[in-house]
This record gives sequence, structure tokens and C-alpha cells, in this order.
Amino acid sequence: MLGRTVISPWLIAATLAAAPVLSTAAQDPFAETEQEVPAPQQQGIDAPQAPTEQSGSGASDAAQADGGDPFAEGGGEGDSGAGETSALEDEYGFDPADEFASDEEPAARDPWEGFNRAVFRFNDSADRWVLKPVATSYRQITPIFMQHGISNFFGNLREVTNTFNSALQGKWGQAGNDAGRFLVNSTVGVAGLFDVAEHMGLDPSDGEDFGQTLAVWGVPSGPYLVLPFMGPSTARDIPGEVVDWYTNPLTYVDHDATRYALKFTDLVQTRASLLKAETLLQGDRYVLLRDAYLQRREYLINDGELEDDFGGDLEDEFDF
Repeated sequence: MLGRTVISPWLIAATLAAAPVLSTAAQDPFAETEQEVPAPQQQGIDAPQAPTEQSGSGASDAAQADGGDPFAEGGGEGDSGAGETSALEDEYGFDPADEFASDEEPAARDPWEGFNRAVFRFNDSADRWVLKPVATSYRQITPIFMQHGISNFFGNLREVTNTFNSALQGKWGQAGNDAGRFLVNSTVGVAGLFDVAEHMGLDPSDGEDFGQTLAVWGVPSGPYLVLPFMGPSTARDIPGEVVDWYTNPLTYVDHDATRYALKFTDLVQTRASLLKAETLLQGDRYVLLRDAYLQRREYLINDGELEDDFGGDLEDEFDF
């Protein structure tokens, strides 16, 4: 016959006290060696678990200070840059920094930067104190439909310049389209206030000027130049402005006050249309406006057809 097993109260108390410790040890078997094991983020980094005499105490102290963070400042900049480049190449199929980089140095494009920056500061001050407040007030008090009508009116007048330069460049189809737009909008569109031609299939173009005509004829661009009150230009576009002055219908308005009022209204309307875009400018405004102007001119000269090497890749990648 089996005898009765006597359980001591002290054994029960010791078991209850040891139960939480045993449970924690079972859940975290690496609790005692947590500080000695390298962090799991250091994948691909050959780091010894214990410092040796060859590694030196300096490396050990630096590793402890970083806390095993592979993104700490102590890490190589080349590794981080390579990771970003690899991510961009994986997502887009190319490195935008390399594809969109200009082969031409800024000094070659803008050899007169000191003079241009001085004129830019003058123009910027005049715009800030005179033209921008006027454009802001104009945008606030003028109804939207009137702003569209005024923009259409002056855009219709520019169709004369567009037609003239399209013909000089041998773009006969574009010249006919621009001439048709001018005729339709000047009559049915009530002096150009309404863009009726667009609803008839005569779409507006990006615009042509004599500077683009000179580029098509093979005249080099020349240095970038900022003119007082007129803004950014190039050595090639300056004579083009003279020719475009003669093809502007406003030039032939006999009444001086009316001519100046019309040109000032056109200027204010153009400036008001750029108020929202201006908020996107961050950093060096001179450099941003210079690069934007030069890129825009290349776009207009090539009629939107990119001749750079990355153009075909972008069209294949995104199906433009």
C-alpha cells in the first residue's frame, strides 16, 4: 500500500516564487547575452562579437557609441548614396541625377553671372515693390471670366507673330493653323475675347518668335543675359525681340496712351498668371529662373521633341 506523500509548505512557497523567473527565462533565452550580441540591423557587416587586440579599443568604443545603427553618421557616405541610387534605378530604370544632368557647366552657359545677378536683383526689387502688388490687386478684384477674356485677347494678337515665324521656319501647317485661329477669334470670338477657334479644332500652339526662328536657322544661342525690365534672354534672342516688336499689332496703335495702356495690361495679366507658380520657387531664385528659362527655350525650339539621350528611355518607360 502506497504511503502518503508529505509536501512541505516551504517547498510550495519556493516554487511559487521561482515561477515568474522560470517563465521569463523560457520566453527570452538570450536575456543574459543581449548586450553582447550585435544588433540584427548589421546584416552584411563583418563585425566580431568580441573585440580582439587587432581591432583596437577605438573601433569598439565607436561601435558601442553608435549602438549598432548602420545609418549612423559614422557609416560611409558612399554606402548611403549607393543605396539611394540603387533604389531610384530599381523604381525608374535609370538614375535621374545622371540622366537630367547638364553636360554644360554653369560657367559656359552663364559667363556674365556677376552682371546678370546685379540686373536680376534690380528687376526683382522693381517687381516686388511695383509690378507684383499691382498684379496681386488685379487678380483679387478682377473676375475670373474677365481675366480669361483679357488673356485670350492678347493671346490672339500674338497669333500674328506665331504665323509669321512659323512661315519663316517652314512650318506651313502650323502657320495655317495660327492664321486660322487669328481670323476666327478676331471675328466670331469678338476681337479674341473668346477662343472659338479651339472648339473648331484649331488648337493653340506653344508660340513662335524670331529667336526660335534664328535657332532653326542655325544661329547659336550665345551667353545667357538678363536685361533690365525685360528679364532673362540670350544673345540670340535679343535681336529676335526687335523683330517681334514689329510683328506685334500693338506697335501700330497710333494713340500713345492707348498703346501703353494695352501693353501694361498685358504685362500685368502675364504677371498675375505667374503668382501661383512663384510660390514653388525655393532656394537660389536666380539659378532656378535661369535654368527654367533655358530649358523652356530648348523645349520651344525643338517643338517639345527632346533630343537628349534620356528622351527615348522616358517614352519607352512611361509610354508618353
